[in-house]
Formats: sequence, structure tokens, C-alpha cells
Amino acid sequence: MIYPKIALAQSIIEICLAKGITNIIISPGSRNAPLTIGFAQNPNFNCYSIADERCAAFFALGIAQQTKQPTAIVCTSGSALLNYYPAVAEAFYSQIPLIVISADRPQSKIDIGDGQTIRQENVFQNHSVFNANLTEEASVENDLKINKAIEAAILQKGPVHINAPFEEPLYETVSELSVEPKITHSEEILGTKIIENIDDIVSVWNTSKRKLILIGGINEANSVSKEILENFAKDPSIVVLTETTSNLHEPSFINSIDSLITPFDDSDFKELEPEVLITFGGMIVSKRIKAFLRKYKPAHHWHIDTLRAYDTFNALSKHFVMEPEDFFKELLPKTAFVSSKYFSKIDKIYDLRKIRKQEYLRKTTFSDFKVFEKVIESLPKNTQLQISNSSAIRYAQLIEIDPSIEVYCNRGTSGIDGSTSTAIGAAVGRSDKQTVFITGDIGFLYDSNALWNSYIPKNFKIILINNGGGGIFRILPGHEEKPVFNTYFETSHNLTAEHLAKMYKLNYFTANDVASLQEGIKNLYSNNNAAGILEVFTPTLENNVILKQYFKELV
Repeated sequence: MIYPKIALAQSIIEICLAKGITNIIISPGSRNAPLTIGFAQNPNFNCYSIADERCAAFFALGIAQQTKQPTAIVCTSGSALLNYYPAVAEAFYSQIPLIVISADRPQSKIDIGDGQTIRQENVFQNHSVFNANLTEEASVENDLKINKAIEAAILQKGPVHINAPFEEPLYETVSELSVEPKITHSEEILGTKIIENIDDIVSVWNTSKRKLILIGGINEANSVSKEILENFAKDPSIVVLTETTSNLHEPSFINSIDSLITPFDDSDFKELEPEVLITFGGMIVSKRIKAFLRKYKPAHHWHIDTLRAYDTFNALSKHFVMEPEDFFKELLPKTAFVSSKYFSKIDKIYDLRKIRKQEYLRKTTFSDFKVFEKVIESLPKNTQLQISNSSAIRYAQLIEIDPSIEVYCNRGTSGIDGSTSTAIGAAVGRSDKQTVFITGDIGFLYDSNALWNSYIPKNFKIILINNGGGGIFRILPGHEEKPVFNTYFETSHNLTAEHLAKMYKLNYFTANDVASLQEGIKNLYSNNNAAGILEVFTPTLENNVILKQYFKELV
């Protein structure tokens, strides 16, 4: 076996291996050479080389999202490290374990004008769950910091930063380890299986005739048992609203929140106003449900999560530090159904909405909305669907998605910056599933270096909806068709993915109407000799008009 000569690098590598951290994404550099040599020469690690650090970090995030295990990213010193920050922030808010290992120069070289040096220690402090600032020499103290960082990533489901200073020479190797790093084993368990003051909770539950359960993004399908979901469905006092990314399904659940509530007036909102709001899962996409719950505040808002509870609606009254499955397993056997018309009233409205939606989609012309309908209904069953932010995830929330399809989106920070890289990483991390990525043109172009990647599976499919700019800004209030808007908000352009596809040797298909879209979808899925892009061109000026009219015709 070949090892780096630098003992500190040996310690980091050996502790990672002992802790089961085997997926390592390395961005080429010189200062991180001791780590690169050690990881890449050891067959126990799955190493990936990705030059662009921002893409590398989101690629790692995608792998971690699917494997549920920490993924390590390794970079050289200087600004390379800062390019990890968007993915670090996303991992922090999405509760995804990520281990940043940065090579650094010794402290004596910082702030003296030496090349590729910045103040690397604690650079992610605001968006990390642990920071291990190592000293240059291998030591028990360093070992303990490395162990604690990895344990924090696992337990707290978030990003950690290990900063390791190395002095030259950097490329020397040895055939034997010079260290026996200390390995610790944390027995800490987050959360509990017991509801404190359960009698009080049961009393509130059993006397509330309007209970609203709002489920955000969940990176694990079937995280709540079918038995519990069926209990929700049978209770006449419960309405369940699910985001597309919740990956939880039951026929009576409302899975297009905006379609339900956008046409509501004040009297309708009063009908939906809950006495008890129960939330679990990640960030909420729907702006409308957030606005509604901030105005019509529940008397009780309970959030269930082993780590955090955000007061999204300014009404949080209780944080249950538990897994949702454990919470409901303890609570529901102690509760009883109460007489209520809450579900039946809302369900009747939603049934009408679904009829109106189908009527509208049948008559509407080619547009972003029509494309999402056709694309989503054509998805192969058991697909992993990755969706970019902005318009794409909002349109997807309006269309029924087959329950066999798992849906993911970077909703921690809701940025467009790494969606393609994340999707590719997720495809690598979950090689047993067909992965389809739906994205808008701005997000795709912004992360185009994601395609500079040697590990893209041949069955990876990109459906790129190109409406010539940031179409979401046309939907938002205050939009005016003026040069300032077109240049600085919408980012109007005439670019396509054709030459990118050619450069990266991807299959490339186009569509600009329903007939060519259906043909393009067929070609995309039938060609698996290389990853493919279907670029769908939609009318820039008509898209927002068609979407706004949809909400008007729901009543």
C-alpha cells in the first residue's frame, strides 16, 4: 500500500476509513496532494475527480442525499475552499451529511503575502455543525477533532469542516503507516421516542376539529408507515397537505397545495384555518401556504424533527425532538376520531379543482405548463426525479406524480446554483434507479460545468425547459415588460444546450410543440448509449399568462 509521508494526512485518511467514509470527491490541487495520494491509492475508497469545486461539492451532496451517508470533499488551499460554500449551506439547511476536508498552509504562512492563502479556519462557521482546525503535526488532539467532526456530520445530519495544514514537500510517499490514529465511537442518539406531557397533547388533539398536517421535503421515501398515513386519511378532522418532495402518498392527501388555495378568498381561508398545525419534513416550497398560515395562525403549531424546528409561520408552540414515525406511533393509539366536517369540505373543493385542472390542460396551448404535464406523465415508474429550483419545482407541484417516483430538489437554500451537479451525484449514489432531471434554462446554464464530469451514468436524462430567461420573474407581482426587467431580472438570452451536449458527448434532442415533445421524450428514453438532453423551447411571453389563467379557472 502507498501512503502519504505526512503523518497528519495519514491520520485523516485512516479515521475516515474506520468511520465508513468511503465516497471521496477530490478537486485537483497541489496543497491537498498528501490527501489525494492517500485516498486515491487506497482501494477501500471510491474516489471521484471533479475540477470545479462548486460542482464537486454539489455532486457530493447528491451522493450523500441518496446514500444517507457522509460524503467527503477534498480541496487545495485558498479560494478553492470558498467555492464549496453554496453546497455547504444547502447541506446545512437540508440536513445532509457532508465532510469538507481542506488542505491549508501552516499558520506561519497566513497573511504574509504567500500564494493561495486565505483565512481558512472556521470559514463555514455559520453553516456547519462542527469545525476541526487541526495543527500541523499528527496528535491525539487532532485525532479527537477528526473523529468528532465525522460523528457530528452523521448525528446532526449536516456539513462539517476539517482544515488541515501541510508543509512542503507534499508528494513524498511511504509504504508503511507512521501513525496509529485514535478511533472513538459515539453512543449519542438524537431525539426520543417518548412524548413529554402526552396527556396534554392528547387532550388538544381530541378536542380539535380542524387539524392540518403539512409535510415538507423528505429525502427518504416511506419514512412514515402506511398504517399511520391511513390513520390520517380516516380521521374526518385531519387535512393533509403534501409537497411534491415529501415522498409520502395516500389518495386522500392534497398534493397540489397551490391549486387548492390560490383561488381562496377570506371566507374560504376561514374554512381551512386550523386549530392545530402539525409539520414535519424540510422547507416548504409553496409561498401561498406560508402566507395563509402566517395570517390565519393556528392556536397550536407542533413541529416534529430530531434536530431543528423553524418558526416558519410565527406560530410555533412545540418542538417534538423525535422522528415523525415515533411521534405518531405513540400518539395515535391514545387518541380518538372527533366529529368534524373539516376534511369533507376541503376534499370536495379539491376534487373540483382536479376536474378544472384537467379541463384547462386539455384546452391550453403549448407552454411551460403543458410541457410539465406531458413530461411528468411520461416518467418511467420507479424513477428518481431530480428537479431544479425556481419555476421548475413550482410547476412540478401542480402536476400529479406517480407514487412510485421519488422526488428531490435542493430546497435548503432554494438556489439554482448546483441543481445539475446534485442530480448527477444522486444518479451516481443511486445507480439502481433511472434518474431524470428537469431543469430550467437559467439554472442549467448557471451550473453547466456540472457536465464536466466523467461519472455521468449513460441512462441519466436531462429535460431542459428553455423559455429564454428567468420565467419565474414574469409570474411574480410587479413585473413590467421593460428593458431593465428583461436584462436584469429575467436574463433574456438566445442560448441553447446544443454545443454543450456536443462538447460533452451527450445525446441531444429538441422539441417546440406537443408533437415534437412526445417524439423527443421517446428518443430520450430509448437512447442509452450516453446520457441525454431533451431541450424543450417554450414561448417566453405566453407562459406566465397561461399559468395565471389556470388559477383563475380553478373555481
